Amino acid sequence: MGPTDLQSFRSLTPDDMTDCLALSTEASWNQTPDDWALFLRHGRVLGHLDDRGRAVASGAVLPYPNGFAWISMVLVTASRRREKIGTRILEACRAEVIRQGLLPVLDATPAGEQVYRPLGFETMFRISRWQGNASGRGSLPGGIRAMTVSDIPAVTAIDACAFGASRRFLIASFFDRAPPLAFVTEDLSGFVVARPGRTATQIGPLVATDEATALALLGAALGAASGPVFLDLVDRWENMTRTLRQRGFTVQRPFTRMALNRATPLGDPTRLFVVAGPEFG
Repeated sequence: MGPTDLQSFRSLTPDDMTDCLALSTEASWNQTPDDWALFLRHGRVLGHLDDRGRAVASGAVLPYPNGFAWISMVLVTASRRREKIGTRILEACRAEVIRQGLLPVLDATPAGEQVYRPLGFETMFRISRWQGNASGRGSLPGGIRAMTVSDIPAVTAIDACAFGASRRFLIASFFDRAPPLAFVTEDLSGFVVARPGRTATQIGPLVATDEATALALLGAALGAASGPVFLDLVDRWENMTRTLRQRGFTVQRPFTRMALNRATPLGDPTRLFVVAGPEFG
């Protein structure tokens, strides 16, 4: 991909928020203005504009410490999807990450995986998006308490161990939107945060030392949430899969966590149960 291709896109700004929201809403995705604001403030969003100056395609790059960056929000409005803009903007995002000297990482849908694999992306592990409903009438399991603002530094450290990089800005943003949908273990070894989405509450990340603790944290989140719920569960966790099925949850779609020329997971996958979402990792 040459410089001319990269120059065919421009960086979007908060002034383009309406166009960004239109793209994710048209695709029936769950993002809110708060989600888009994180990309615009902490990363770079590339956009392709039509003749009237509206963004008809997007792709986001969100750098994290520890040498990698997340690629996501690759969207093209329906009327322009036969023009290969999505592939070009994905390649532009990949070029931007490499330009910054970082490792490109992403969560791919099955269709996206067919695009990314020939570009050199390899599988780290697989994830499933579960959807269901929560009643909002649960009680806190033993050993779990509500998260407070003073817990954010400890939660950030726990998340960094599992995810592979510190992302306090993300945890703080989710917490500001989440109360009381944020919980920690009493010994501060695990946590779960949920946030409101456009169509459903999104649970994640959820980090714990073992699956039993993860199930208790999940129970706390589901007990506090009300209405439609999404959560992106790492596929290896069989007990959590069984519990979700028993609660009437179903799989909406699979994702594959991929990185350019790397199959080894980042962070500690034995502590990562529910990811923050394919847009954030």
